Amino acid sequence: MEPSPLVRLEDVRKAYQMGLVTVEALRGVSLTIQAGDYISIMGPSGCGKSTLMNLLGCLDRPSTGGYWLGNEDVSQMDDDALSEIRGARLGFVFQSYNLIPQLTVVENIEIPLYYQGWSEDESRARAVELAKRVGLEDRLDHRPFELSGGQQQRVAIARALVNDPLLILADEATGNLDSKSGAEILDLLDDLNEQGKTLIMVTHDPTVARRARRAIRLRDGCVESDVETHG
Repeated sequence: MEPSPLVRLEDVRKAYQMGLVTVEALRGVSLTIQAGDYISIMGPSGCGKSTLMNLLGCLDRPSTGGYWLGNEDVSQMDDDALSEIRGARLGFVFQSYNLIPQLTVVENIEIPLYYQGWSEDESRARAVELAKRVGLEDRLDHRPFELSGGQQQRVAIARALVNDPLLILADEATGNLDSKSGAEILDLLDDLNEQGKTLIMVTHDPTVARRARRAIRLRDGCVESDVETHG
């Protein structure tokens, strides 16, 4: 028997009111994602990629339809409950890194644990462990402006991993990087998936998308195609 999906979307719709105009960003998206999947989400500008990512990341709620993460229907949760889910079960990697410039590498990585109530010693040990895992053991006390773009993205990945999330969401994670740094970050994401992490990656780059094992293409707020790739 196939295990229960990690993520299940059922007929998810999302509409925004822009003055007198209603804009339908998602128009009945249904998906299931199993633990350990590695998925790319592609499509033209305005197709609904960012909206879908915001819903999957519990940064927004569907207008109608259901979103189950594990066995919980998060589409009905209030803002406080969604915030808790984000902090405990999700990891985010953004194109712009979103690091705090005044903090060191280790301090940036351990921020989510502060909100989870970890002790200072435990959170520091966990952050150092992850900094080493992403190859930054010699940069622990550096601040973001002292790092290259690729190194900053490694910090962001370590921060995304610090709470041992169920799901990692990467939004154009290599978009600001040169090709060499981008390839290194993609290798790191590949390794994380091979270690069992579930990854969903928004990208406009077909080369990046081919790293995933499943490609979902959106058009006009609908799933146009959902195919297995070689990965």
